[in-house]
Amino acid sequence: MSFHLREVVPWGRSYDEYVRMFALSEADLASKMLGCGDGPASFNVEASGRGAYVVSCDPVYQYDAEALRARIAATFDEVLEQTRRNREAFVWDAIGSVEELGARRMAAMSRFLQDYAAGGSRRRYVAAALPALPFRDGHFDLALCSHFLFLYSEHFDAAFHEAAVHELCRVAMEVRIFPVLSLDGRCSPWLPPVRASLDPEFVVSLETVPYEFQRGGDQMLRIRRAGAGVLASDLRQHS
Repeated sequence: MSFHLREVVPWGRSYDEYVRMFALSEADLASKMLGCGDGPASFNVEASGRGAYVVSCDPVYQYDAEALRARIAATFDEVLEQTRRNREAFVWDAIGSVEELGARRMAAMSRFLQDYAAGGSRRRYVAAALPALPFRDGHFDLALCSHFLFLYSEHFDAAFHEAAVHELCRVAMEVRIFPVLSLDGRCSPWLPPVRASLDPEFVVSLETVPYEFQRGGDQMLRIRRAGAGVLASDLRQHS
């Protein structure tokens, strides 16, 4: 596989994809959630519209909607072309073609852009970057990190990954990261050192989820504090 990106690109996924990527239950969706590195995903706007409490953070939120729209336009065709050249590295069942992939991604990103200004004013979109987040210890029940950690293993080293995961564990009682593959389709070389770096107080597991687009990419890393198996159910007041 020869899929290579020079830098992290904006590439948005939908609410339904998040639910499958992270095997989100009704209890999960009723908890206080952080989406870290969400970029132009539509999960926040769609989940918020269903009454969920979600905060998304990403360094790109320092820019306005027009700047983000321009960045999406500048990288969109390149990502689709690389996907087309590496067709065999993806599973084309739920998404039937490169053209359908582009349409779905653009629909999710357009929905995000429509919500961005209003969501930002309500602090649902926060400009922040790993490995230092502006949230207090244990502020969230569940932190989700989609297609950033591990995927960009060529761009960020083991030390960054370890620090980033520990920071997510600081601000949330549970952390889920998807996928654990890097852009080349192989398991990230940083997965073993990240797992080894976690204190004994954490329960760490690799779990299969009902989502696979990158071939072989159907597992998430799940990290829980010991004794934190049940998410708080009384946080619906934040909805």
